[in-house]
Amino acid sequence: MNLKNKTVILGVSGSIAAYKMANVASALAKWGCDVHVIMTPNATEIIAPMTFSTLTGNNCIVDTFDKTINYNVAHVSLAKRADLLMIAPATANVIAKLAHGLADDMLTTTALACTCKKIVSPAMNTNMFHNPVVQDNLEILRKYNFEIVQPDSGILACKDIGDGKLPKEEVLIDHILKEIAFEKDLAGKKVLITAGPTCEAIDPVRYITNHSSGKMGYSLARNAMLRGAEVTLVSGPTALRPVPFVNMVNIVSAKDMFEAVSSRSEQQDIIIKAAAVADYTPSDYSDEKVKKKEGAMNIALDRTQDILAWLGANRRPGQFLCGFSMETQNLLENSQAKLIRKNVDMMIANNLKVEGAGFSGDTNVVTVITKDRVTELPKQTKEDVAGQILDTILECLP
Repeated sequence: MNLKNKTVILGVSGSIAAYKMANVASALAKWGCDVHVIMTPNATEIIAPMTFSTLTGNNCIVDTFDKTINYNVAHVSLAKRADLLMIAPATANVIAKLAHGLADDMLTTTALACTCKKIVSPAMNTNMFHNPVVQDNLEILRKYNFEIVQPDSGILACKDIGDGKLPKEEVLIDHILKEIAFEKDLAGKKVLITAGPTCEAIDPVRYITNHSSGKMGYSLARNAMLRGAEVTLVSGPTALRPVPFVNMVNIVSAKDMFEAVSSRSEQQDIIIKAAAVADYTPSDYSDEKVKKKEGAMNIALDRTQDILAWLGANRRPGQFLCGFSMETQNLLENSQAKLIRKNVDMMIANNLKVEGAGFSGDTNVVTVITKDRVTELPKQTKEDVAGQILDTILECLP
């Protein structure tokens, strides 16, 4: 992730959850972001301003009239530079001030001066959060184009149980990255991506599957989302964290995946079939566990529906189709033949035997094949591969 030339203001108010923002500031700074933290006086009772100054390399601002700040008019100068303002945790007090235009400290003054994207993440006791006054104030902020992050539920600092917790740091970071990580060159595009394995049940206990981790498909979905696409991710069973801000469709079998994809394909501008779908499924499913016996066991298998071939045969005009081809020999020849036979625009080919390629790792080595060119990409992270695949798709679009 590269956030150079991006400026983010983090507003930290006096909730016990203020300590979480140190990790948010640190992550953004490591990606090259210019991070400025503004704290309310109450927040300094929970976490020291020096923590944020050290992590970001910028003075943490608390006092509106701080003479150590070099900005001409601090709140205006910083507001003009900001690409995004996130206030987290946001107390009921700060939310009320923002909703009614009060500006009596550095945080609320700067927020009023900001014309960039503004995100507010409430954190407070569950009864406070559900108080009609607080909910009305949040609605006012939404009317003024503030984005409100829904708080998590659980045991709160006061030992009450309910919603009101500041979300995990990774969730807050996701909200920031969605806005500033990439140019929105896929805005207005509907993208469907498949990922992970399928599981073909033999009986209630056993099933046939493969080694797919889903990492490549999830990386594609995340990259497309960050670039502004409306993403649908159809995923087989994985151990991965769900991709935020996408329409997740969880499936189990090849039949499930075919139904999920075929029912949604007509509306998509781009479809990327990264899932490792089973080619065969047991002919007969046993409702009871199949008991072991002496000697060999034979399982009759039926061919599953070829989803990519179906998409190629039923594509609408202008739709872009991309498939994946995992091979262990004759990589280029086999993948080029699939490209033509299945009537798709692009095939991403990789060889399971090549070091750094394959299912479970964090890297991949792929060859991008279109009807008029072949491009071999070096070993790199799956996140970087995903970016280059989408770059190439954009180049191919009319």
